[in-house]
Amino acid sequence: MVSNKMDKTAIIVVERMVRHPLFQKYYKRSKKYVAHDKDNTCNVGDKVQIVETRPLSKRKRWSVQQVLAKAQQE
Repeated sequence: MVSNKMDKTAIIVVERMVRHPLFQKYYKRSKKYVAHDKDNTCNVGDKVQIVETRPLSKRKRWSVQQVLAKAQQE
């Protein structure tokens, strides 16, 4: 998770490895999803699982299902 500054909303980044068609080398691609977090349980750095849901706002079409791993606090 990248941001939780909005109320009941979290910004989730999904990174994946993609293979270059010509050079056959792997590189990272990332995409941001706006997800509904009804209890404000997520913090920055947490690993979460999201599921598709009905449109809740202009950009919010996902919902946080569960927190898989909490971020380490310093």
